[in-house]
This record gives sequence, structure tokens and C-alpha cells, in this order.
Amino acid sequence: MLLCLLVVTCGGITVRAQTWTAKLDDTIRFYQSTDVGAVLVGTKKSLYAVDGMSGDILWRRKDASALAENDVAPVPGTDLVLLSFEKGDRTRVEAIDILSGEPIWRSEKLKGAVMQMAVEPDENLLAVVLVKDAKGKSSEELKRHPVVHVLDLSTGDELWKHDISSDIEMMPARWSEGDDVEFTLDNYHPPMFVSGRVYLFYEGATSFDAHTGKERNREKFKVNENGLALTEAAPVVDEGFIYTSGRGHVRAIRRDNGEVEWEAKDLGLTPELLLAGKVLYARTGGQFTRLKDGETVERGPYGVTAIDARSGKVLWRYKGADKGITNLVLPEASTIAVADHDDLITIDTASGKRRAHSPHKIKGAAFALLNERNEVVIGGREDIAAFDLQSGQSIWRAHYPPPGRGLLRTIAAIAARAASLYFRFGGVATTAFRGVQIARGLSSLSWSGLAGRSSFSNLQSLATNSARSYANNRFRAFGVAGRTRPNMGTRDRLTQKRSTNVEDRLLDRLDPAHQLERLSRFLWHRERLAALRGDWMYFYTDLKTGGHGLAGVNINTGEAERSVRLSDLDERFITDEVAEKLYAANGNRLIGYSVSPGSSQTSRPPPANTMTALAVH
Repeated sequence: MLLCLLVVTCGGITVRAQTWTAKLDDTIRFYQSTDVGAVLVGTKKSLYAVDGMSGDILWRRKDASALAENDVAPVPGTDLVLLSFEKGDRTRVEAIDILSGEPIWRSEKLKGAVMQMAVEPDENLLAVVLVKDAKGKSSEELKRHPVVHVLDLSTGDELWKHDISSDIEMMPARWSEGDDVEFTLDNYHPPMFVSGRVYLFYEGATSFDAHTGKERNREKFKVNENGLALTEAAPVVDEGFIYTSGRGHVRAIRRDNGEVEWEAKDLGLTPELLLAGKVLYARTGGQFTRLKDGETVERGPYGVTAIDARSGKVLWRYKGADKGITNLVLPEASTIAVADHDDLITIDTASGKRRAHSPHKIKGAAFALLNERNEVVIGGREDIAAFDLQSGQSIWRAHYPPPGRGLLRTIAAIAARAASLYFRFGGVATTAFRGVQIARGLSSLSWSGLAGRSSFSNLQSLATNSARSYANNRFRAFGVAGRTRPNMGTRDRLTQKRSTNVEDRLLDRLDPAHQLERLSRFLWHRERLAALRGDWMYFYTDLKTGGHGLAGVNINTGEAERSVRLSDLDERFITDEVAEKLYAANGNRLIGYSVSPGSSQTSRPPPANTMTALAVH
């Protein structure tokens, strides 16, 4: 059982008490965080929204007992979540307000579970990718035909749809010995809106007119290497072009007409593109998740290629990382840094020549990032260290092996999830020095469930894709928060829509002043999230204070400033860096723990009278 912890200080580590417990109506099957600070929780009987700061139940729906985690999908940049109710050949998709549980719109034209999304708020467009019957044995290959629907974001009206005719190989949400599990499209990059078009990346690269669905251009090729996930790069966009990889080629596609401007060939497997100014850097080779068992495997050849972003001319190729390679970081305009199995390597961006290399001594080096001091930080599941760029010497180092007891696969899953929390929520990996522009002109937001999967253990893929998840201040409220306007009574504007399916609604029990205060805090959470940079990397380990739990290492100092001692830790646990909380399930209870370091000053929500200013974005 999870323990109620006392506050203990020892060697700079603070062990903090659980701050709240929410008792629900049955065993918790899944839970996930949202941008507004509410936690969505599915039990065997109901779907709940829980206030992540206080543990208060915001609402409950009893008609949602059949929902699986794949059927609950928060819409990025909004206060909406999509619920997919599938029964036989019939499916109903509802967009509901996260804060009140009330429906905003519903559609019976959408079939299947929501796999991925893209949102274009300027054009009021939502692209949803759905797949039917996406369940099976995790050890067996599963292929399906996804369907893409483009909808009016406000009403759910369908503008057009596209059936993907090919058999698309899917990825298990988790790996299990014998049980059926849900499958996902996390092995592909989600759609994106660019210059009035929707780009899809399941059968190659295909674009459609965003409003009419007219196909503009298609290049069909095998997207991923057999049985592996995310072996091609996430698209990179600047003001004139969208850059993609596939079949060992890198292409620049014009945003104004969708035509291919240039193509650089024979580069090899290219899982990462980094655009800095007029140069596009392509990483070849890396670490990939094997679909049949979730293990991380490596594929080469390993190296870095620099391409002129306007002409497609290959400027240089570096092939010296022959023992594996991490994601790319750009600590200064003249230097690219990567790590292989043994060394931290710096490369001159003008010539492609290796400047220096020094041993990093990181077991299973998986990712690289830059901290606030512009030091290169190299890490894996058990180790993390910061290095001086000029000398290559280690500045600080931390080693936190997982506890050596219990089921090895469960321990490994928990350890991988702990280390990946930095990349999952509020901890965008910085790959370039401050001031460099690595992408511009993209207003759309994309969503995939990848960052929330409890069993996804490939830290390199999470680091690479988190680095492309740019914070976006724009936010559209469709529910109770969007109906807060001057000259309208608070009680009226908070009770315009009601549903008999929603029970235990917190807003009904609060007076108008407290309603406004609560909504203000949720909007403050979204404001903070858009500007947040995470500073803590978590490790599941034996703690110095006794027992085992999570140690949070500050990536700027190497100090273990956070610690939560936990027994029987649920491997699905999540953190919210804005609220400074960790959430874990135990039976029918969701428990919130504080992970706030004792020395820091926690930002507080603004007073309620700033509500209107926050709501209008």
C-alpha cells in the first residue's frame, strides 16, 4: 500500500507527504494529465475528472465504464477532451468540457478509437485519426486501416474524411505476456496543419487541402523499418518549407504550392532533423523501439549530415559515431554535440570535422540536452551527467540504479517511466542554445498518446520528439471557462449547458466567487504550462533516507532536490510540473504527492479578478 509520508530532510533530499487522496467508485484502470491541471481517471464503472492541485472530484460520468485509455484524448490547446464510445459497428464521439464534463458537441460519423490529432486554431480545424478494433496480443503483428476526419473544431461537423487504404502496422500501448492490449499509432508521427494543408505520414508524405480534402501531392514509401517505431524524422517547418525524411532521403516541400523543392539522397535511416538558420542537420541511425516486445534496439550507420536548407546541397557528413548515437544538440552556433556509447563528441558546424571527444561513462547513453548553463547533459535510465563544452570534463554526475528486487520487467518499466517524466509533461528537451530559431511559422498543434504511455521505454525517441513540441501560448476555451464574460452573471454563465450523464459536479456546489477562483487556477495552469521549462530528471531507486522511490535530480546542478518514498509504485504514475505534484493509483484511490523542493518558491495562481484576462487568448 502507498504510505502516508512524513517530511524528512537528510543530505539535501526532502521526502514529502502525500497531499490528498481521491477515493473513487472502483479499481482505477487508467489516468492521464491535461493542460488545464485536471486529471482524467477511468475506473471499471465511471470516468472522473479530478483537480490535480486539491484532489477534489470535478465531475463523474457513470455511462463511461466501457472507455479504454485509447478512447480518451485531450484536444491540445483547448479545454476539450474527446471520448469515443464504441459498441459493435456503432461509434459515438463526444467532445466534452474537461472542467465541467458537459458535452460541447457529439458525432456519430466517427468510427473507432482516437489515435492522433492535429489542431489548427486559426482556421477552427481539427484533424482526428481513428482506428477500429485496435486490440490484440502485444507479441503479434497488428495492421489496420486508419481513417482521418477533418472537423469544425467548434461544432464537430465533418468537412471531409480520408480512408488510408494501406495496411498500417500498429504499436502496442504496453507489452503483456498473454492479455489482449490496445494498439496505437505511436510508431508514426501525427498529422500536422501547414499553410492550409493537412500532412499525413502513415504511407509516406501526403498533403490535402485542409478545407476540401483535395489531395495535392503524395509520395508513397515505407515510413518505418520493419518492426521498429519512429525510424523517420518528425517534420520540421520554417517560413517557406516543410522538411521531411523517408527512404534514406531528405526533402524540402514548398509551403506555398506543395511541390518538392529539392531532395538529398542516400543518407540512410534519418530519425531526426534539426534546422538552425540556413542549415538542416540530419542525424542518421539511433535507438528504436521494437514493436513485438518493447525492447530498444540500435540501427546504423551512425552520423550527422549538414544540408543547405535552400538548395539541398550536402555540405558535409560526419561518420565517426560508429558505436551508437544520441539525439542532436546545438550548444552554440559553431558546434553540434552528440554522444555515442563511450564518448561525448563535438563537431564543427562549418566543416563537419570532429573538434573533440571525451569519455562520458554513462551506462546506456540515450539522450542529450542543454541545461540553463548551456552545459551538455548526457543521460540514460540510471545515470546523468553534465559536461563543460570546451574541456569535455564532467561538471557533475549522478548514478541512481533501480532497486534490485521484485519483478525485473516491472522494475525496468517503472525506472524507464521515471527517467522519461522530464520529456512527458512540462519538460521540453532543449536542443539548441537560446536565441537560435529552429522552426518558425507553424501555428497548429499535434497530439499523440506517445508521451503518456506507461510502458514506452525508449528515452531517445521521447527526447527527440519532445524537442519538437514547442510551447504555445494560444488557448481556446469552449466550456465553462470560455463562457466567462463581463456583463453576464457568474451563475448564469457557468450553468448554460447541463447533462444528465454528469454527476458530482463540483461547480454546482461552489458559490460564484469560488467558482471564479477555481476556474482562474485552471487557466493559470495552462498559462504556466506554455512557458514552463522542466528542471528535474527522475530516477526510481533506493533512497538515502531508506526505502525506494523517486529521486528528482536538478539538471542544472546535479543535486537530488526532490524525493518521494513509495512502496508498490504503480508504473503508470505521472507528474505535473506546474502543480508540482506526482499522481499514482492504488486500487480505487488516486493519490497526489508533493514534489516541491523545499528551497524553491512555488508560483501561485493569480487572484480571481485576473480571470477574464487569462480567458481571452
